[in-house]
Amino acid sequence: MTRLTWRLALILAAGLVCAVTLMAQFGGRFGGGDFGRGESFVPEFPKTGEFHFVRTEYTDAPYRRRGFGSFVSRTGRASGWWAQDWPDADNHFSFGLQRLTRFQVGEPVHLALTDDRIFDYPWIYATQVGYWELSEKECARLREYLDRGGFLMVDDFWGPGDQEWDVFAETMNQVLPGHPIEQIQMSAPVMHVLYDIEQKDLTFIPGTRHIYGGQVRQPAGTSPQWDAINDDKGRMVVAVNYNTDIGDAWEYADAPEYPASMTTLAYRYGINYIMYSLTH
Repeated sequence: MTRLTWRLALILAAGLVCAVTLMAQFGGRFGGGDFGRGESFVPEFPKTGEFHFVRTEYTDAPYRRRGFGSFVSRTGRASGWWAQDWPDADNHFSFGLQRLTRFQVGEPVHLALTDDRIFDYPWIYATQVGYWELSEKECARLREYLDRGGFLMVDDFWGPGDQEWDVFAETMNQVLPGHPIEQIQMSAPVMHVLYDIEQKDLTFIPGTRHIYGGQVRQPAGTSPQWDAINDDKGRMVVAVNYNTDIGDAWEYADAPEYPASMTTLAYRYGINYIMYSLTH
């Protein structure tokens, strides 16, 4: 897979709003407007491309395991927390990326952390990382992936207690010992690589479970965090989204009930992470 250049990344800011609006319009047709009942909008992608959304499969903690058939998204069924919001979030975000950029976007894929093919992709995504329990082999593979220039985005794990945070932090200390989780500074390149993320954008992005009667309610005792883990050279290699749910904002991009402004913001974060991973 080739690394993309700035030439391939020319994006019109207005196009993001248009794309989100377009998918919201599809919501009534495809069933997204009632938060998941009916069928979802499923775009078509080529089998191969210059960029693929890669969702990582991982081992669940024993006390949190989910059997096959558990409801994990609007249309997906799988075993494990890795599949939360799959495949709708992956499809919708890839569709937006395809429309908003000059990336030749291929179909989304999901791979185990131990799959050798993971090295073919510069950017991977993991959700519900407060419920994982990586094996030694998985930790070693993730360490090798990051050391070789890969980029990991994690999302949708929560307080108000420290349990999920501690699980993630302890795991990453095994993966990248001596590399602390640090707050992303507003001046950091990832915040401006394409879209300018401002102070006002450091806001809670809700899951559908946080929307009641059209009103967004942040879970009590939680505050969104936008953190990072850097490598020895100071390059950001892990984007940590805590107490926020970017995956739901992607998954329900075609649902009129989901706030369009939140989906727009979620796309900006996701695209900035991708652009940073491909250019730094």
